[in-house]
Amino acid sequence: MQLAAIIVSLVLTVVGVALITRAVAQIYRFVRLGQPVPAGSRTDDPKARTITLVKEFLGHTRMNRWGIVGFAHWFVAIGFLTLPPTLLQAYGQLFQADWVLPIIGTFLPFEMYIEFIGLMTVVGIVALMVIRLLNLPSRAGRKSRFTGSKAWQAYFVEYIILIIGLAILTLRGLEGAIHHVDGYGAAYFVSYPLVLAFKGLSISTLQTLIYFTAMIKIGTSLIWMITVSLNTNMGVAWHRFLGFPNIWFKRNADGDVALGALLPMTTGGKEIDWEDPAEDAVFGVSQVEQFSWKGILDFSTCTECGRCQSQCPAWNTGKPLSPKLLIMSLRDHAHAKAPYLLAGGGKDMEGNEKATEEQLKDVPASALAEAERPLIGTAEENGVIDPDVLWSCTTCGACVEQCPVDIEHIDHIVDMRRYQVMIESAFPSEAGTMLKNLEKKGNPWGLAKKARVEWTKEVDFEVPIVGKDVEDLTEVEYLYWVGCAGALEDRAKKTTKAFAELLHIAGVKFAIMGGDEKCTGDSARRLGNEPLFQQLGQENVAMLNMAYGEDDDDTTTKKPKSSKKIVATCPHCFNTIANEYPQLGGEYEVIHHTQLLQHLIDEGKLIPVTPVEGLITYHDPCYLGRHNKIYTPPREIIAKVPGLRNEEMHRHKERGFCCGAGGARMWMEERIGKRVNNERVDEALALNPDIVSTACPFCLVMLTDSVNGKKNDGQAKESIQVVDVSQLLLESVKTPADPAGEPEQVDAPEPEPAK
Repeated sequence: MQLAAIIVSLVLTVVGVALITRAVAQIYRFVRLGQPVPAGSRTDDPKARTITLVKEFLGHTRMNRWGIVGFAHWFVAIGFLTLPPTLLQAYGQLFQADWVLPIIGTFLPFEMYIEFIGLMTVVGIVALMVIRLLNLPSRAGRKSRFTGSKAWQAYFVEYIILIIGLAILTLRGLEGAIHHVDGYGAAYFVSYPLVLAFKGLSISTLQTLIYFTAMIKIGTSLIWMITVSLNTNMGVAWHRFLGFPNIWFKRNADGDVALGALLPMTTGGKEIDWEDPAEDAVFGVSQVEQFSWKGILDFSTCTECGRCQSQCPAWNTGKPLSPKLLIMSLRDHAHAKAPYLLAGGGKDMEGNEKATEEQLKDVPASALAEAERPLIGTAEENGVIDPDVLWSCTTCGACVEQCPVDIEHIDHIVDMRRYQVMIESAFPSEAGTMLKNLEKKGNPWGLAKKARVEWTKEVDFEVPIVGKDVEDLTEVEYLYWVGCAGALEDRAKKTTKAFAELLHIAGVKFAIMGGDEKCTGDSARRLGNEPLFQQLGQENVAMLNMAYGEDDDDTTTKKPKSSKKIVATCPHCFNTIANEYPQLGGEYEVIHHTQLLQHLIDEGKLIPVTPVEGLITYHDPCYLGRHNKIYTPPREIIAKVPGLRNEEMHRHKERGFCCGAGGARMWMEERIGKRVNNERVDEALALNPDIVSTACPFCLVMLTDSVNGKKNDGQAKESIQVVDVSQLLLESVKTPADPAGEPEQVDAPEPEPAK
């Protein structure tokens, strides 16, 4: 038995080490096929990156949001990384049954650690196996986060871990028996029942069992190693190695996920100069090798856990987009195409093959066939990613926020959209109207610029306009960026007027632009039309800087960022100006209107006094919540309004569900599955609320449309309202008229600078 165990283990070891060495080299070469990234963008502040990695791994910061799953996975992950000494000991036991590791082998804390982690690894993997079995696609269909995952790979990995964990505990019991452990002690506090079970066996029998169990432990480990080496696209296994560099190289060194701003377009690792783009500049992604190396690493790291899929509004409403399946498709395509690319294959801008026949002569036919597949194309075209998948995304950020290994799904989706829009002009036709309106009129509705200030005639107080009522923005505390929806869409204008009136009541000095401002470009950029975003953004930045009294040619007049305060009622405007305009040279201090309103309440400048009766539920806008982590201010405003009873929907805050308007979906029809806004409203109506509130004009429109439709169908009570939190606050701040019919006067304190 001993000789057989040694031969089997050593043969598997030689094969396994050789294959894993080759596989690591393959993956390294494979990742390097991706395009370079701007210098320093993924390696800045190495100390912070290392701290982020340690926090995310040891704290399991994303995984632990899933309760028992995170707890169980933590022990499995720790066991995988810290139990290799038991593998080394097993090798020694092949040659000498009672062999122990030098120095640490009989060190009590080490033995106790092996006992505890060995047990918890078994408990953890059994828990994960049970969870998987309870949530199989055959049971839950699309609701299962494992739908589309490669089941055999997951089962293989789980059973390998279980066998190794059981082998560790079994060896501990055999070690205790062969070392004649007497009585229950700390060193064998887990495996002592096994020590007792084996204690009556003869020494030769114990030796044979140790040889056999050590061979099982080593053989199982090496079979795992060989299998994953032959399947370099096996994310469920490779993520335990690739997850570390993927987290370290994430977009933000401080640990923030890749939400908020989109990255500037690059070509060859440098930002595109839109004034004079290079002749060989690549616009967007049309071939998998045009993704950055970080993108290729992202694809390889996906563990197929399906957390992104379970939270995706598109997938949850019957659309073909699953962030998990998208990444898996890109990964499998990239791996299948890799031999062709590594041989020098590829197409130039005219679609001509760059490699010679001699270079490609040894490339497998399967890789050559994969190279002919279009990255974006229908099933009939043999495309890797169906166009309906690409255009279903709302860029809500749920996938990015949930991913435990920091895959940057939105960046990759937008990169593919950019090529489709800018080069192929292939996008949903109805979005074309929006783009034309932005180009010609500067707003998605195509209305004249004078329409932007028409709402000011509908309020009974003066709204100062820059260049007309105030010379520039140095005369006021805030620029109120009204935005296209807030100025032009009837429902959103109610929010605009309510917020402006609240500022007036609070005595806050503010002004608006006079109609010369353009759309911030949020929808254009997320649709993929980067040049249009650049044009709109640069015009707005120039206009804003001029409004702040700055001369671009005179740096001595530049005011610090802290003195340039902008407040926006639209989270999309807020996100763009705060996070993306700095890419264009526009540095401003931008806050959302709920943040300012909360501050004014705290300072006593706005005092909610009139009860607003009813049950309310609040919908988190994606670009306010997940993208910018603003969850508290709207809820605190609601809490300060007398009479309101707040109840959260099942999906809220980090797990909030999209309204369906983001990612330029506001301007596209939903022709597949259930409408996203209907799904969200159904969740709200399950609480039987009197008021559905939000803090975004896009959300307001989408939710109102759905509620009105359900009222017409008799599925919602007629009295239900959809309102912005500012409307609720205004209703409460306004004191009702006295019996004589004269409204009570509200004294507005002197304004103080917002904190």
